[in-house]
Amino acid sequence: MATGTKEKIFTGYQVFIIAILAILQFSVILDFMVLSPLGAILLPTLHITTAQFGWVVSAYAFSAGISGILAAGFADRYDRKKLLLFFYVGFLIGTFLCAIAPDYEFLLVARIVTGIFGGVIGSVGFAIISDLFKFEVRGRVMGFVQMAFAASQILGLPIGLLLANQFGWHAPFWMIGVFGILVGIVIVIYMKPVADHLDIKNDRHPIQHLIKTFSVPDYVKGYLSTILLATGGFMMMPFGSAFSTNNLGLTLEQLPMVYLVVGIFSIATGPIIGRLSDKVGKFKIFAWGSVVACITVAVYTPLGITPVWIVILLSVIMFAGITARMITSGALMSAVPAPQDRGAFMSITSSVQQISGGIASAIAGMIVYQAPNGNLQRYDVLGYVVIGTMIMTIIMMYWIDQHVEEIMQRSPAAPKPVAEAV
Repeated sequence: MATGTKEKIFTGYQVFIIAILAILQFSVILDFMVLSPLGAILLPTLHITTAQFGWVVSAYAFSAGISGILAAGFADRYDRKKLLLFFYVGFLIGTFLCAIAPDYEFLLVARIVTGIFGGVIGSVGFAIISDLFKFEVRGRVMGFVQMAFAASQILGLPIGLLLANQFGWHAPFWMIGVFGILVGIVIVIYMKPVADHLDIKNDRHPIQHLIKTFSVPDYVKGYLSTILLATGGFMMMPFGSAFSTNNLGLTLEQLPMVYLVVGIFSIATGPIIGRLSDKVGKFKIFAWGSVVACITVAVYTPLGITPVWIVILLSVIMFAGITARMITSGALMSAVPAPQDRGAFMSITSSVQQISGGIASAIAGMIVYQAPNGNLQRYDVLGYVVIGTMIMTIIMMYWIDQHVEEIMQRSPAAPKPVAEAV
């Protein structure tokens, strides 16, 4: 019975699209997230400070933000498959540059190159989802695509850490690059063009299109919400591994196990949260996820030496809340732009997210500092800042939810099913 229901909701090709976008996101997210657990290795190996490490993380975000804005004016003028491949190739080149980086300065430049291309990939993927799937099932779609975030922990981060511990910190980037080549080949061969948006007449010059999409009041609310979402997400992430090893008392050998267990639970909860958001309401699940995340952040960030099982338990609960926020906010945001503006809106949103995240990472690097004994100081202060942004985001996402409801009432028409579109 369950199988029949799934077949009615998604066609075989739709399942492929969901899978390939999830795998694509997996490689991009892993490339960004792998720096967090590598922080405990990079700080002593490259002889850099926490502030310098914050800039390594921020370099990707800033360059991604700038490229997203530059790409926004052209995002709705090309077949989204071609656009996706163009930026993915550039992203892989940047990843291989990271794999051969000999020092801090080269790594910083390599992260900039990776960010220029990698930061736009997610926005193109979300535009494809908005083009090919009805709003009523986007929670499910986002639930599966956002599993990439968890999969990067359950598969990528533990493997990356093991490779780094065994062969050096360059090894994870070699792994991501080789895997990415295989993913790119699959997209070239099996993914069909996504160009229905080109049928909608749009005579605006790319710069005019960018300015118009930037200035729509309802879109601006989405950008402001994204700023808050990014601030909460980027601040704690870069120093997670350093906090775990220096403050909580975990070893580098224990970190892969922690990420593995948390990843397993995140993969299991992602589709469930997506289904619930479609049935119960996307904003309601977002609000509950935010409350759960706030409580666990408040408990987690002041901790000292802690048994590994407690660290795992708190991390599982915290990431369940974060996953709920990611899935539901993504589904809600996808309904904000008009079809002819989707590519530009998603690209600008991605830019705002990356730039805000870059600023947040840099600020986090200035708030947190490493004491002579190795402990990270003021990590609890960082937690309070994150909680504050999460609370403000609930208010912003309520406005977005009300706007989306108005859109659904005014224009209930949904995108063509992908089976018809292709």
